[in-house]
Amino acid sequence: MIDAGEARKGMTIELDGNVYNIIDFQHIKMGRGSAQVRLKMRDIRAGHTIDRTFQAGERFNRVQVQQRPAQYLYQDGNMYYFMDNESFEQTPLTSEQLGSALSYLKEEMTVTISRLGDEAIGIDLPITVELAVAETGPTFKGDTGSSGTKPAIMETGITVNVPFFISTGDVLRVDTRDGSYVERA
Repeated sequence: MIDAGEARKGMTIELDGNVYNIIDFQHIKMGRGSAQVRLKMRDIRAGHTIDRTFQAGERFNRVQVQQRPAQYLYQDGNMYYFMDNESFEQTPLTSEQLGSALSYLKEEMTVTISRLGDEAIGIDLPITVELAVAETGPTFKGDTGSSGTKPAIMETGITVNVPFFISTGDVLRVDTRDGSYVERA
């Protein structure tokens, strides 16, 4: 059990029979009265997000989520298949369970699968991934010194703002937290 005041981003809690992942939290202290905690949470099974406010003394059950390394194998319709690196067991996940991670997913990529008991509930990507530029505007001589950016469509379909000197075919490191350009790989 944890107090609402101890809730942090990334924790998994049980509330009203549902399991939620805390996306964001805000500690609010009023002039008079007790402190409150405003939580933005994602329902792990249903996928929707909710905002709730709790008194700082309220208690929740903390849920233990197991993390296992896995390799992305292939896609079949709406299902994406991953292989556990230790047991070689294949785990299917839907596009709803993967969410925004689909924008960075490449075959043979190593990710971390989150499990709640025997049920796979999602994946965690590495902080940066290497993606090839599929399409971008032309480069011009002398563009290396300017600080502007241009849009580039990566091999997975995501659009990333990159410096002017990047051209089609370059392999880049992209931050999976915010989709920003990091550096050339």
